[in-house]
Amino acid sequence: MTAPDSRLIADAVTAPSMHNAQPWKFVLRPAAGTAELYGDPARTLHRADPDHRALHIGCGAALFNLRVSAAAHGYGARVRLLPDRTDPWLLAAVDLTGPPGPDRALAALHPVLRRRHTSREPFGTEPVPAALLDGLAAAALLEGGRLTVPDQWHTETVLGLVRDAEQYEETDPALQAETAAWTDRAQAGTGARRDGIPATAFGPRSTGPKAAVRDFGRHRELPGRPWAAFERRPQLALLSTDGDAPEDWLRAGQALERVLLRATADGLATSMTSQPLEWPQLRWTARDPLAGPAHVQMVVRLGFGPQGHATPRRPVADVLTVR
Repeated sequence: MTAPDSRLIADAVTAPSMHNAQPWKFVLRPAAGTAELYGDPARTLHRADPDHRALHIGCGAALFNLRVSAAAHGYGARVRLLPDRTDPWLLAAVDLTGPPGPDRALAALHPVLRRRHTSREPFGTEPVPAALLDGLAAAALLEGGRLTVPDQWHTETVLGLVRDAEQYEETDPALQAETAAWTDRAQAGTGARRDGIPATAFGPRSTGPKAAVRDFGRHRELPGRPWAAFERRPQLALLSTDGDAPEDWLRAGQALERVLLRATADGLATSMTSQPLEWPQLRWTARDPLAGPAHVQMVVRLGFGPQGHATPRRPVADVLTVR
């Protein structure tokens, strides 16, 4: 088996992260045949993510992509989460020296890594078939997560929490400034920024009630930005874990990315919102009371529609150290 190379990292960094902050760093050790994943404290969202829960989820998603890439390139990947209790920023160590694993399902997701984008566009009214939802729930379970579809009553509750979170943000200038710092009026690929949310990924403004997506452009005048009617009853799913510690957040990130890639492979468009989960007084209410005392880590919106626009990525050289 050849030593691990930067292709694995190039695939890993296609993962989603809050505000596309890309809060990860990697260390490859070719002689040892290992890869290490670190959180990047310079890319924390101090106001929206003070306990670094979202950072861990984003890094967990990148870790899952690394596993997909390893399977596609013939590596066996054995993962240890939080391997060094004295270094909380070392989130995972991956041993790539073992024989290739038999998990063809991971390798099968490799072609959709770069097709998966967050879609802030309206979705169609066609319901997501139960068979696809069951497959997504099974994908979450494989990574230690739980994906549940709330009933109509609880869906309305979650949508109300999204609106409440936006109202809370309106009264928090520091949070507004932080969000603005991670958005960009420039079109994707035309500016110098390789992170954050470009205007091309904002999606249209909603002509009706608040949509179940974060509107990164609501405080900005963007000439030519269209208006559109979003689905009145969006198909939501809640991704939860039994625990709520850093290791659970890393597992949630892996479960989230497996769900998103599976959904993309199934022809579904997806978006995520964490707004109600960023406020402790709202987060517990997002829990589906029929699902038990689980901790909601992400609200996922599913449907048939545009796959969304790509967001910029930092060059591999910026996030990778080879030792």
